[in-house]
Amino acid sequence: MLLLLLLLGSGQGPRQVGAGQTFEYLKREHSLSKPYQGVTEGGRLSDMKGKNRWWLQLSEDLWWLSEQVGVEEYELIYFLLIGVGTGSSSLWNLMGNAMVMTQYIRLTPDMQSKQGALWNRVPCFLRDWELQVHFKIHGQGKKNLHGDGLAIWYTKDRMQPGPVFGNMDKFVGLGVFIDTYPNEEKQQEAQKRRYSPGVQRVFPYISAMVNNGSLSYDHERDGRPTELGGCTAIVRNLHYDTFLVIRYVKRHLTIMIDIDGKHEWRDCIEVPGVRLPRGYYFGTSSITGDLSDNHDVISLKLFELTVERNPEEEKLHRDVFLPSVDNMKLPEMTAPLPPLSGLALFLIVFFSLVFSVFAIVIGIILYNKWQEQSRKRFY
Repeated sequence: MLLLLLLLGSGQGPRQVGAGQTFEYLKREHSLSKPYQGVTEGGRLSDMKGKNRWWLQLSEDLWWLSEQVGVEEYELIYFLLIGVGTGSSSLWNLMGNAMVMTQYIRLTPDMQSKQGALWNRVPCFLRDWELQVHFKIHGQGKKNLHGDGLAIWYTKDRMQPGPVFGNMDKFVGLGVFIDTYPNEEKQQEAQKRRYSPGVQRVFPYISAMVNNGSLSYDHERDGRPTELGGCTAIVRNLHYDTFLVIRYVKRHLTIMIDIDGKHEWRDCIEVPGVRLPRGYYFGTSSITGDLSDNHDVISLKLFELTVERNPEEEKLHRDVFLPSVDNMKLPEMTAPLPPLSGLALFLIVFFSLVFSVFAIVIGIILYNKWQEQSRKRFY
């Protein structure tokens, strides 16, 4: 019991952030930092799980403790199933070419045609949260001869490789992209065309996208048709730390960056009316093509934000089942019609035949009456 109390009490205590009654709590089951012990490849569980033979004995204590200290039951369940005492990094899976190093996790090396990802194994059921990402992008490529960037995800599906910065296309959830190569600009230059004033973007560029599974990320246009907003972020080959924060509070999405070495957050994207379901997964991924870079993640820290809501806000901020953005029409997902059962097909054929026979009989009766009236007029 003492071990459990130490475990659950070892997280960062509440800290007030911003104005008003807003506090943050570090959620270790969704966070990753050095040392990276126990990160697993693919879907294999940490070896420590097999060593915790006493986990059944702890189950009753866990449920009792959830009632005593007010910890959510699902958090205790995940501690139980994945392995208490294995460290926060045992809650993460590597995919593709991602590698664990001593000071960072390298999603992709500075080599062509590589892709890698890092995914949290625990779905997030927090209502309001803040994800702080410490990352580094660097390589040998000169200006505009490097790529492609990395993405941070909060999505329904995990561990699904694909063309969108190493993740699947038509994802369901939120994607934040740190894009380092201007595909659209290079196409414009090849066609000897120029952007109109105010349209051209300066890369590296950070953008965000909310998808309900119906949209494709337009890689050739750097996601321009579906982006919620964006900002320029010169993040390559810097000699100081670079950070990005994603904050989701009261349906309000805010993305800020700290890339100038001043330890100050700078606004990048702010979008109200963003509706994200709970129970999705956090992850990060990267991909290289003909051009490449080292894409490193040093830490991911998720904080639960506790904010006050009045009754009207409680009513408006109910759980949703598909991601959406107010005042932005996303194509609806149309489910295919279920196939007809044998009974339904039989009834359709049967009544069709009955209707056909009935129509033929009525037709014959009407024809006979018409002929009879014609004969009477003749005589």
